Amino acid sequence: MTRTIGVKGMMCAHCEAHVRKALEEIEGVISAAPSHEQGNAVIELDRDVPEEALKKAVEKAGYEYLG
Repeated sequence: MTRTIGVKGMMCAHCEAHVRKALEEIEGVISAAPSHEQGNAVIELDRDVPEEALKKAVEKAGYEYLG
């Protein structure tokens, strides 16, 4: 299953890598493809992951979760 979330504050490829790493550490996340240009991250999941877990990962990485 695929899910797209909004992420505010990414400015470059380094920011994308930081968000990708944080999201991919969550159990159930297969891959994450953040885009600073689009202000989002497309996440591939192998199970339902609580929104709160995604939010915490994005915020811990230093960015704003927009859902």
